[in-house]
Amino acid sequence: MSAWHQALDAAGIRDPGLREDYTRQRELAARFKRSAYLAARMLLPRPLFPHVVAATAFMHHSDNVLDSGPQDGRAAAYAEWEKLVREGLAGGDARHPVIRPLLHTITAYPQVRAHVEDYLLTARADLDFSGFATETDHQAYIDQYSLPAFMLVACLLAPEGDATGFRAGCRTYIDASQRLDFVNDLAEDLADGRLTIPCETLDRFGVTREDLQQARDLPGTRRLITYVLGQARDTLAASRPLVDLVPPPGRPLVRALIAFDELTVTAAATKGAGLLKGSARPSVPGAVRVLLREYVQARRLRRDVGRRETSTTRK
Repeated sequence: MSAWHQALDAAGIRDPGLREDYTRQRELAARFKRSAYLAARMLLPRPLFPHVVAATAFMHHSDNVLDSGPQDGRAAAYAEWEKLVREGLAGGDARHPVIRPLLHTITAYPQVRAHVEDYLLTARADLDFSGFATETDHQAYIDQYSLPAFMLVACLLAPEGDATGFRAGCRTYIDASQRLDFVNDLAEDLADGRLTIPCETLDRFGVTREDLQQARDLPGTRRLITYVLGQARDTLAASRPLVDLVPPPGRPLVRALIAFDELTVTAAATKGAGLLKGSARPSVPGAVRVLLREYVQARRLRRDVGRRETSTTRK
């Protein structure tokens, strides 16, 4: 039996049709960000992994609806998608293969429902997004879109009880990760009509939108990219306390995600103004080292938990 089917069994997902739905969502989640998917597969407890897959796939599918197709048709497409999700939440059933596993995950982890509803309230902020005038606009986007989207998955790792500090830590992390994505994906976003670095930051370095669109390797563009990557690096460092706010089973994954972003910052800094022509990718050997290091930690943690459970049973 494959590790995936063992995870479905561990999560209590027995219905053949539902297992097929979860398997399709695994393929969607794996295509989006391979390193994060591999980390979740290797580091999370088996019973949790399929539910993380379902929440991640829902987040990515929703994002695709918001971002794909002709601009003038996106609002209608998202309205139809939102209607399907709300109907599923209200009735507890759905025809759509992305929504069905999400609803099952909500039965196992009821806290997910509130985060889905929060996301639906704010996701439209991404429909008309074309860029930021100021840093304040960037921060508002994090609150209105990036954080609610991230919490769809992060809530599965949240501690019991008061999660105020956990949410604040998630906000710091997603601010860093989103800013990194914005600068790393400049070429792709500009081609799609989006300028994701605030205009006031461009003005500070004497850079124009045309300079970026034309991929001009100028002193100003180099300083601009260095500055924004520095912001991402500093905020990533500030997000490290999040690791200790997560219950122990989720800590290897959170450490790995932060480490992957740090590797991407390093790769992007090396590429410099070359980011105006294409994204940088983190070092493969570095990513493998992160995965192996955290896998050892996750195995040790599971072994210790098993020993404690065995000891308790004998008593």
